[in-house]
Amino acid sequence: MNYLIAVTLLWAVSFSLIGEYLAGQVDSYFSVLTRIVLAGMIFIPLLRPARFAPGFMVGVTLVGALQFGLTYTCLYLSFEYLSVPEVLLFTIFTPLYVALVDNALKRRFSLGPIISTLVAVLGAAIIRYDGVSEAFITGFLILQLANLAFAAGQVGYAHLVRHYYPDGQNLWQVFGFFFIGAFALVLPAFLMLGNMERLPQTTTHWTVLSWLGLVASGLGFFFWNKGATQVDAGTLGIMNNALVPAGLVVNLVIWNRDADIPRLLIGGAVILLSLWVNARWRQWTRAELRAG
Repeated sequence: MNYLIAVTLLWAVSFSLIGEYLAGQVDSYFSVLTRIVLAGMIFIPLLRPARFAPGFMVGVTLVGALQFGLTYTCLYLSFEYLSVPEVLLFTIFTPLYVALVDNALKRRFSLGPIISTLVAVLGAAIIRYDGVSEAFITGFLILQLANLAFAAGQVGYAHLVRHYYPDGQNLWQVFGFFFIGAFALVLPAFLMLGNMERLPQTTTHWTVLSWLGLVASGLGFFFWNKGATQVDAGTLGIMNNALVPAGLVVNLVIWNRDADIPRLLIGGAVILLSLWVNARWRQWTRAELRAG
């Protein structure tokens, strides 16, 4: 849980940096590709393929393609059809996909994570809902693909680790495959859709990209996925929406942006309520079984 909280705060700062210094200035696909390359520079030299099962390495590669490559490609495409508030609003469905994917991989149905996740979605919606434009269906569908890919990636990684290496030791020696998978998807996207006239032009651009690549992407994705192996699906799903209030707080504190404080407090309280519901669900169901 501590890993997820730390990365949530890290990513909240990073999203603010993107909005302030990169959005509208640097080609989005180049930004994502740069982040992958820099993050890969940390982990690819550490690869020790002989120490891991082939199936696990293939799985981590697929997770990277989904959780980083496909997710970010679709995310940036969605901005062509949706406004920023709509993108923020429609990302709140990710926790629901986390619960559904986890149920599918376990081949069972557990209502608790879904209920608590829906409560978290409600909390995020209270914070971020700003109205929806009429022409959003295409963007909505693209963004839901991004949400599903991100959910499948983090849940898939957690299941891979629990199946192959439940002790969770030395996983940094295989995580380079995560960025290899992402690179394999994003490079073609950049070559087909990137704008070569909008490459980084200033020291600030490169500094922010370096931070995003080495810290937010490199260390961030590793520790987020490590945290995903240590919590249940309900908690993991809820933490996906914790980024919404965290991002607003960062904007308020660092950038002095206006924020609707009452909505932030109410929505944050609802998200905290969802964590409590998730934690108590098993006790409630056990009590009902004993009573029956």
